[in-house]
Amino acid sequence: MQGTRLDTARILAARQVIDPVFLNTPLYRCEALEAELGCTVSIKLETANPVRSFKGRGTEVVAGQLADSGSRAVVCASAGNLGQALAWSGRGRGLDVTVVASRFATVAKLDRIRALGAGLELVDGDHELARERAAAVARYEGIRLVEDSLDIETCEGAATIGLELVDTVPPFDTVLIALGGGALATGVGHVMKARAPEVEVVCVQPLGAPALTHSWHQRRVVTTDSTDTIADGVAGRRPIPAVLDDLLLVADDAVLVQEASIIAGMRMLLDHAGLVVEPSAALGIAAILEDRDRFAGRHVVTILCGSNVDVGAYHRWVGAAPIHRS
Repeated sequence: MQGTRLDTARILAARQVIDPVFLNTPLYRCEALEAELGCTVSIKLETANPVRSFKGRGTEVVAGQLADSGSRAVVCASAGNLGQALAWSGRGRGLDVTVVASRFATVAKLDRIRALGAGLELVDGDHELARERAAAVARYEGIRLVEDSLDIETCEGAATIGLELVDTVPPFDTVLIALGGGALATGVGHVMKARAPEVEVVCVQPLGAPALTHSWHQRRVVTTDSTDTIADGVAGRRPIPAVLDDLLLVADDAVLVQEASIIAGMRMLLDHAGLVVEPSAALGIAAILEDRDRFAGRHVVTILCGSNVDVGAYHRWVGAAPIHRS
């Protein structure tokens, strides 16, 4: 594909170095959701792995390259999921991993980063401040800075999800992808356009963290001063220009959804599918809820990208909804 940073040959090679525990994740039709959503819904479940998110696919590629080159230390900024994944991948390869995060990040995510043996530095600010601090640590220590979505390995690792999707039968019409930094959307979108161009690629972001969606629509980087969403995993304010360039080549649409719809999506996934997910993973369901007519009668795949959620916050959001067994 002309003009993109991603390369299909490297994506195929990535699948050979990623620990199999992250590959071939469950993909299945969830009929229990369909009556309320008005379309055929398939779920790609990226939570059934040791770090409970898709991020391990990318960090496996990064950590493998670092270990092969003789590197012994690495640092990243993370809202939680990337940090867990890098800690897991680095631990198995003898890497000294440091994660910089906001002290306001989800406590469960921070605890898991520590439990996986990574050093954790907290900053009094949001994820963008954590990115600045991680860059400073990398310069001072002379070590590799892993930047999610900017580092192509994170995008091409995520793209292996797309390889698994295009092999599915029967075919589907639309894939709904959570949009944060852009690694998942550009990676999966690249594979879709290369191997299944008839599939509509729709990116979904919270109304309270709209920077990359606004950037996609305006075809230029648009930043915001703040974010206001429970979907912390996608709450960026400053899109990366190179990532936007890739996204413009592969996304057919980018939409914003309200917080109430995200919560309703989480509740539906618990109630009808028995799945506990973090807010970012419910963005696809939220998009269908807000525009049923658009997706009516179609076969939609939504990627459930993570399930690292604070239990107390989760219960406040979704309540004690019972699980309906079909």
